[in-house]
Amino acid sequence: MSNQPDLLDMPVPQRHSLRALRPVPRPVLEDPPTVPVLGIPLALTDYERTMDWMDEAIALRQPVYLSAAAVHLVMVSQERPEVHDAVTGGLAVPDGQPLVWAMRALGHDASRVYGPTLMERYCRRTAQTGARHYLYGGRNQGALVQLVNNLRHQSPGLRIVGGYSPPFRPPTPEDDEATIAEINRSGADVVWVGIGQPKQEEWMRRLRDRLEAPVLVGVGAAFDFHAGLVPQAHPWMQKAGLEWAFRLSQEPRRLWKRYARYNPRFVAGFARQYARHRLARRAR
Repeated sequence: MSNQPDLLDMPVPQRHSLRALRPVPRPVLEDPPTVPVLGIPLALTDYERTMDWMDEAIALRQPVYLSAAAVHLVMVSQERPEVHDAVTGGLAVPDGQPLVWAMRALGHDASRVYGPTLMERYCRRTAQTGARHYLYGGRNQGALVQLVNNLRHQSPGLRIVGGYSPPFRPPTPEDDEATIAEINRSGADVVWVGIGQPKQEEWMRRLRDRLEAPVLVGVGAAFDFHAGLVPQAHPWMQKAGLEWAFRLSQEPRRLWKRYARYNPRFVAGFARQYARHRLARRAR
């Protein structure tokens, strides 16, 4: 009897088509549509769709950054090209109610995505999904500790893996290196940046390619609000577009120049954009 294996028992070599051997394309994160307001593309989105976009970026490990844009940021972007590049390099959502009104005046069904509310809702969502958070900003380390305590109280199970309140001066290259190393070591999925506009947008733009966290989110004063250091405007004032007046009453010395300079310029600038929009529609 032969010791040779029966050919019928031998595995049949598999044929692979060229199509099967081609690498599978990696999914690409799809950004929401945008509407330009004074040169800044603002996303047509809402809280749920923004949070879904963040979830997808984490799932795909795709590096992105998001800015909750107020009127002040839009106007500074017109004056400083480096700020314009930083804002347009990421996704900007309309944080200020006047920006929402402007988008609606241009014929779009826009919704406000207020930075502090986005932060609160996403922390609540990820307390269930397990995404890891890092907090960069705050007035000092004591305020940052209070912020962490409040967020964990609001969203039990929230995973905050680190935080740092930088000094009130431009960061040195050594500062950046230490920050990058700490955030990457933390394994964060989301980095919340609360160092004020437009500084936080420039920071996110500068460090985006060196941070492993997929999502960076600039939320401005949200750190102070959620830490309980500064009260938020009443909901009716926010809906009426009067949040700036409330904040001015709380911090007049810091904010009066900003609002006196940029609010009238925004109104005049958008009036010109809206007039061009109307003329273009009539010419069709």
